Amino acid sequence: MPDIAGTMAQFARSPLTAVLGPTNTGKTHLAVERMCGHSSGMMGFPLRLLAREVYDRVAGMKGPAQVALITGEEKIVPPGARYFLCTAESMPIGRQAGTANEGLADYAFVALDEAQLGADPERGHVFTDRLLRARGREETMILGSASIGRVVKALVPDAKIIGRPRFSTLSYAGAKKLSRLPKRSAIVAFSAEEVYAVAEMLRRFRGGAAVVMGALSPRTRNAQVQMFLNGEVDYLVATDAIGMGLNLDVAHVAFASLRKYDGRRTRRLTVAEMAQIAGRAGRHHQDGTFGSLGHEDGDAAFTPEEIEAIEAHRFPPVEQLFWRNGTPRTDRLDHLISDLEQKPDRPELRAAPEAVDLAVLRRLADDPLVIDRARGRKQVERLWAACGLPDFQKLGAEHHARAVSRIWRFLSEGTGHIPRDWFAQQIARLDSVQGDIDTLSGRIAAARTWSYIAHRADWLAHPAEMAERTRALEEKLSDALHAALTQRFVDRRTTVLLRDIGQSAANLPVEIEQDGTVCVDGETIGRLDGFRFSVDPATRHQDRKMLLAAAERRLGRILRVKADELLGAPDTDFALMDEAGQAPGISWKGDPVATLHGGPALLTPEIRLDRALLAMGQDVQKQVAARLAAWMDAQKEKHLLPLTRMVGSSADPEVPAVVRAVFAQLADAGGVIARTELDSALGHLNKDQRHLLRRAGIDIGVLDIYHPGLLKPGAARWRAALLAARLGKPCLPLPGPGLTLIPAGEKPEQMGARIAGFRGFGEQMLRIDMAERMARTAHEAIARNEAFTAQSPQIVSLGLSEDAFLQLMRLAGFRAVEAPAEGGPNWAFRGRQKARTHQQHPGREKRGAPAQGKPRNDRGPRPAASSGPAPTGNHAFAGLAELLGRNG
Repeated sequence: MPDIAGTMAQFARSPLTAVLGPTNTGKTHLAVERMCGHSSGMMGFPLRLLAREVYDRVAGMKGPAQVALITGEEKIVPPGARYFLCTAESMPIGRQAGTANEGLADYAFVALDEAQLGADPERGHVFTDRLLRARGREETMILGSASIGRVVKALVPDAKIIGRPRFSTLSYAGAKKLSRLPKRSAIVAFSAEEVYAVAEMLRRFRGGAAVVMGALSPRTRNAQVQMFLNGEVDYLVATDAIGMGLNLDVAHVAFASLRKYDGRRTRRLTVAEMAQIAGRAGRHHQDGTFGSLGHEDGDAAFTPEEIEAIEAHRFPPVEQLFWRNGTPRTDRLDHLISDLEQKPDRPELRAAPEAVDLAVLRRLADDPLVIDRARGRKQVERLWAACGLPDFQKLGAEHHARAVSRIWRFLSEGTGHIPRDWFAQQIARLDSVQGDIDTLSGRIAAARTWSYIAHRADWLAHPAEMAERTRALEEKLSDALHAALTQRFVDRRTTVLLRDIGQSAANLPVEIEQDGTVCVDGETIGRLDGFRFSVDPATRHQDRKMLLAAAERRLGRILRVKADELLGAPDTDFALMDEAGQAPGISWKGDPVATLHGGPALLTPEIRLDRALLAMGQDVQKQVAARLAAWMDAQKEKHLLPLTRMVGSSADPEVPAVVRAVFAQLADAGGVIARTELDSALGHLNKDQRHLLRRAGIDIGVLDIYHPGLLKPGAARWRAALLAARLGKPCLPLPGPGLTLIPAGEKPEQMGARIAGFRGFGEQMLRIDMAERMARTAHEAIARNEAFTAQSPQIVSLGLSEDAFLQLMRLAGFRAVEAPAEGGPNWAFRGRQKARTHQQHPGREKRGAPAQGKPRNDRGPRPAASSGPAPTGNHAFAGLAELLGRNG
């Protein structure tokens, strides 16, 4: 068993000072100043983050070429480095005489920060070993809490203990709700889930928070802290990692909980731990406060005794530090395990619980391959170094042992190097920035493992290359994690709006981008489409009211300018909105400004302004409504002039009453109506009265009555929109411009096509003017005593199917007759033996064939006649027969 007292005496030759006291006493600052006054130096810290922070400071003072950073996953060691900033585990203090690395690293100054961590069950043995063994050639400093004064004096009798008072006052501020926390507050939680929950609530109430956890990489942590230091956020949510000397400008520390899981059980924090964390409040001579988050009672509240102890910085003394033999024998595997299990022989020391590295070593020691290969000092030391691989992913000893076993197998065979390709594959597997915060954090933890390995120069054939690749990977993942944390927990937009609530619009710059994006002080709050403001779709539900209120306060002047622009806009800036499924309306520059609703008549709908315009003054609303009405009158003149004239004729007293009635019904239907709807009215018209309709451009067809000008695409759109407005229904889909024959489609398509001037014939719909043309063509063919069939050139070129052709002919009043044909019977639409006159077949009036006398409503389909010779009668409405090929 090594002589602990002898070991301590060995390092007592140099001056040794223990600077002890509460937080904010300037201990670390003092040590840095002392180190920089020596020719060389080394400091050990409890956190990689803290080591990096001090490294940046010293590099700024001495220059990067003279300063080194050594942590498990990061090594920056310039060739001429004289000052080393390290984590406690990575301090290069050498080994005891007789080992493979004899002698101690030679530094003029050595300091150990947060030495009270020697009482920590998990890492305490490392800090105790450094306290006992790490010495500077000229000066040594031990920094820590005053609670370890007694044990330091007992273990290092030659140490000169200096107490330092706190620069500022730390006082209890009581329990505060999250929504009432003062700015520049840090909220401390003890699990990632709790950190996330608090940060989420702060995002809602205060615009967000920076997040600091020990598992973050230095790059992510620095980026998060920088947001807090720059004032981008006023709150910081952290684990107890901030208690280990991280310098933050914090005025108040709030404890989300007073219980933590210490690796073995969930317990209440000790008073010393509470004070260590609470002491982050206040900087230099600026006083700080602490308190709890929530209510004054319950398990999360401070007791009066705890409050008094924290404010007075009086804590129970630490009686024992955890210890494990720091210089075990490595000549044999069983000697190594035996020395690591050794018990201390001083009452101030107690055996450390089994750490992960020792647990892994025990498991590997039972592996036959390990027993076979771990022979001799070199291989045993190599095995022990592999067992020292930290379990960054917190997978547990069993799982971690399997990973270490694979690494050691590479190290114990061949060249003793991990294969380059295999190592590169492990890195490549992590090279993705996709995923949530936990996924990215997990990848960073895994990347830290490979970074640790890459910084072991004797484990890889090309360590510099792999160290650079792992560094680049960690930076890439760190940037992605910072972005993910910021996206989830920081809402700068809310911060800006909360900060500027109550200020005048002049103090808060509002910008409207070309695409309508509305920005307040550079932050997007929504989009302005015409006069309609819509909140940014990424906004959470609970923030929408605040953004709408901000827009209402800031956009009034801009909306008035846009209203003046609308009033002076040319007609080409306006358009009819008739998208299928939407209510008809009017847009200005593509943005909706009004909707159309039923009015006194089809051509006079109600123009109802968009709700965004209703927030403006009555005078502005009236002017906008008048401008839209003027534009609509111009559109009716352009596209619906025939319909406008119908309405005028229906009210003209000089037009006969029966004709006015026809005009009124036709105008009310939008200028297109089925013949059957007006048969009764047409029956009361004489020849001259019918001529009045034809002179007005009305086409009285076999199936429909319409004005051809109202079948044009522009007229069809307006008629459909006006009919939808009158019925209070959404617009229907219309056929494309220029089409004459379309598939029937679903019911909405059929209804829209009918309004546009199409009529259905089975599975097809034909524009009504083409249907009337086919009926006239049939009449002309019969007049020439020719068959008119589905194979006739006119029908084929039109694309009308056989079934549709039959329906068209039947609806037009024709009937099929059988006619013999050479090679078998055929069918043709031909005149019947007993011909009918125009008077017997009403509704066949054409411009070239006026009706004679009073017609009768007798246009139903006729049964097919028996086969026989076709008559040669020359009349307009004789029956036709369908030509169907026969077999044979």
